[in-house]
Amino acid sequence: MPKFAANISLLFAELPYLERFAAAAAAGFDAVEILFPYELAAKETQRALLANGQQLLLINAPPPNYTGGMPGYAALPMGTDRFQRDIRRVLRYADVLRPRMIHIMSGYAKGEVAKQTLIDNLKWAADYAPGQQFTIEPLNSGDQPGYFLDDYNLAVEVLEAVDRQNVGLQYDAYHAQMIHGDAAKVWDAFGERAVHVQIGAAPGRCEPGTGPVDFEQLFGAIDESGYTGWVSAEYTPSTKRTEDSLGWMR
Repeated sequence: MPKFAANISLLFAELPYLERFAAAAAAGFDAVEILFPYELAAKETQRALLANGQQLLLINAPPPNYTGGMPGYAALPMGTDRFQRDIRRVLRYADVLRPRMIHIMSGYAKGEVAKQTLIDNLKWAADYAPGQQFTIEPLNSGDQPGYFLDDYNLAVEVLEAVDRQNVGLQYDAYHAQMIHGDAAKVWDAFGERAVHVQIGAAPGRCEPGTGPVDFEQLFGAIDESGYTGWVSAEYTPSTKRTEDSLGWMR
């Protein structure tokens, strides 16, 4: 079985943010990811990680505009200055939190200009912080209408054009199933490019065990592929307590 991590933005959400680390540790998670850790000072999150002996695997970027702006804009033409400014801000958080990966969200745009904008921005980020691993992740258009990166084939085109060792693919079983109709086939086709893996059942984005994805088979395929990274549970539990949704781990 893969080694599992918890996305504590979605799991243990019945608890205050800083209490989720201990709850995740008690449930057996030695690593966590956080979608947007920017509301609190980085040192508060750092203390929670250290107190529970956990690694931070991933955070999202750019940070959201809490006044109502878009949660990502790496593919948005004319947004390059803002992108670079906000990536510098994210990297200041990363200096404290030491996430293994930073997921760069493409945002909502379409067309060749948007594609080139995303490629150029990813190249800039990779070269500006060569020691930091970045990821890109296709998101399904049902949940994220208008999102630029909405297909795994498109993600590969972008990665090949960026051509940086520290920019890789983030595979999510839920989005893969929703986009292409078969999460296992998506893994077979694109898993060799994956530097990070997330899971959730489709179509409800709840815990594994419902819907068409055979997670036992998928976990076996991930193991057989030679992937040695973490598999992060990124779903909304169907249960009131997150602990009651973790039967799939056993």
